[in-house]
Amino acid sequence: MKVLVTGIAGRIGRIVARRLLFEGHEVIGIDRRPWPDAPKGLQMHNVDIRKRPAENVFRNSRPDAVVHMATVTHFTSRQEERNRINLDGTRRIFEFSAMYGVKAVVFVGRHTYYGAAADSPLYHSETEPPMGVAVFPELADLVAADLFAGAALWRHPEMKTVVLRTVYTLGPSRHGTLAAFLRGTVVPGIPGFDPLFHFIHEEDAAKAICLAVKHELMGVYNVAGPQPVPLSTLIEVTGRRRVPIPEALLPRVLGRFGLPRLPVGAMGHLKYPIVIDGSRFAEKTGFEHDYDEVQTMEAFRWA
Repeated sequence: MKVLVTGIAGRIGRIVARRLLFEGHEVIGIDRRPWPDAPKGLQMHNVDIRKRPAENVFRNSRPDAVVHMATVTHFTSRQEERNRINLDGTRRIFEFSAMYGVKAVVFVGRHTYYGAAADSPLYHSETEPPMGVAVFPELADLVAADLFAGAALWRHPEMKTVVLRTVYTLGPSRHGTLAAFLRGTVVPGIPGFDPLFHFIHEEDAAKAICLAVKHELMGVYNVAGPQPVPLSTLIEVTGRRRVPIPEALLPRVLGRFGLPRLPVGAMGHLKYPIVIDGSRFAEKTGFEHDYDEVQTMEAFRWA
């Protein structure tokens, strides 16, 4: 199968690409960032997914499947730039896919779209709407991209579209939202709260994405790894120190004194869990994680 991967130079994108090549697929990559040591046999294109050169890649390569991972998740980027890449870029990828006969598209989203709130269920299923934007407005562009991808199920019924809502990734690359939160030696916590954190080893995340390609799924699926752990355990096992900070004081100290920089909307994630039910995906694909929660935390710690 000929598979085009957007955002291929990212840490998870690179693992996905190597897995697909190992499985015998022809892999085409699109990313604005270079990948100097890309594996042999990979067709790499340094282009912007929103521009004409990206359309030319679709026109010339005619991929069978697309894995769309070219979204910006770090909140240090300007909101205007995030909107252009996350929403406009996703719209263009689906337009190109429909225009040039792509048979299947995998959109890689995140479990945080469900939102962290006091009245949230313990386990989120795929039938629930992404309510994260209500309590975390900085997620608006990512939630919109997720909903746009899901709408392709009825807009382009000839194309098998799957939206994966994946838990946090963690691992030796030390990249990603959760890794950034744990990057310093001290990590904040809110007194009286110790929420569960749900994460997956980055190798297992890539494995799940490749399984979605292989099985040509349609619909929205949660992708979960091992059991979630309390924030206090996550901090301890990864070798960090938890610093209890009153909620009212947090916005003033985040990004200072060695603490991570977080948007105001992320405060809820330090109080309430976002735990998902990934059983449907496992049933459809046979997915099993290769790394348990302790192995995943230690892989990050000792990288």
